[in-house]
Amino acid sequence: MLRVQRALAAAGFRRYATYRQATAAGAFTNTVFGFLRTYVLLAVAAEAGSVGGYSGLDLVTYVWLGQGMLAVVNAWEPLDLAERVRSGDVVADLLRPVDPLGAYLWADLGRAGFAVLTRFAAPLAVGAAVFGLALPEEPLTYPLFAVSALAAVLIGFACKYLIGLSAFWLLDIRGVTMLWVLASGVGSGLAFPLTVLPDWLSALLWVATPFPSLLQSSVDIAVERGGLGHGLALLGGQVLWAALLLWLCSVAQRRGVRKLVVQGG
Repeated sequence: MLRVQRALAAAGFRRYATYRQATAAGAFTNTVFGFLRTYVLLAVAAEAGSVGGYSGLDLVTYVWLGQGMLAVVNAWEPLDLAERVRSGDVVADLLRPVDPLGAYLWADLGRAGFAVLTRFAAPLAVGAAVFGLALPEEPLTYPLFAVSALAAVLIGFACKYLIGLSAFWLLDIRGVTMLWVLASGVGSGLAFPLTVLPDWLSALLWVATPFPSLLQSSVDIAVERGGLGHGLALLGGQVLWAALLLWLCSVAQRRGVRKLVVQGG
């Protein structure tokens, strides 16, 4: 089984490695937006003193880590699962010896591995060269950030998979996808630190949604916001969300398959 998982992850890595021009264009785009966001937020910080408690190098690091993690987490690009459900090709997936959930998951992890080497490293290197970045003072922060980024990838995948599974009931998931992109883009901290929101809204996002675990948690861990204790709490929340959402994927898939069989699929 482990050999199958490695093969699926390697296939996901190779699939995205073939799109060299798209990778370069994506890294360039993320870098350009990194400059725009940096200058805008630094201008706001110059007037207000800080942006949601971030200032100086921490604010710059927040921006460039977010730009790099954007492609690694990749929670906003839908899977082809919904199209396979609509076309009926999902029946072939269900007949294979590998569970579709596992097959999609390991392929996505391979994709994320490729993104770390390209779409994450390139913008971060530019940000470090031009602006400088705040490096963690605690050695433990580095492995914590790595695990946190992995948890963010799992959460993003699970959310995309659940959206794809909704095609069993909706067939056309474009509305759900648009709502997800809008809500998660704001709620993840991609546009701005969640600390700029009213306290009640920020608390609601942290407690009731997985959105902050997609980006904000990992970035807060990297800049050591609140110290290691706070970072461990954020990581614990990410692990819980990842476990819960993957379990929901399994439950929703079983129910979707049952609906498919009842309908004669």
